[in-house]
Amino acid sequence: QVQLVESGGGLVQAGGSLRLSCTQSGRTFSNPVMGWFRQAAGKEREFVAVITGTGIQKKYAESLKGRFTISRDNAMNTVYLQMNSLKPEDTAVYYCGAKSGPWYSDMRATSYDYWGQGTQVTVSS
Repeated sequence: QVQLVESGGGLVQAGGSLRLSCTQSGRTFSNPVMGWFRQAAGKEREFVAVITGTGIQKKYAESLKGRFTISRDNAMNTVYLQMNSLKPEDTAVYYCGAKSGPWYSDMRATSYDYWGQGTQVTVSS
């Protein structure tokens, strides 16, 4: 069983930064495509960013480009999401997901096979 565990969420003031981590444990599979999504209260889960197994290719939601950065450390089985210049509208539960296939361009949440439990990010104004 593949397990994903997110950490790093919390309460931050507008303009601040947070770095989220997602670590793969249990039955790990080698360098999967990993993505970050978020879900605000009463809204659907939305795509944030994705990174390929090598870390070379990345994609971001258009509205988040320039503020969020996805990266990974395969030796640590960990993916990161650096979030800068945070805004109140970034408040959400942030989830990481993993794909068993290599197709990183499909940004639908349904294309992911494994999910973490989520970490709450709250940005105060």
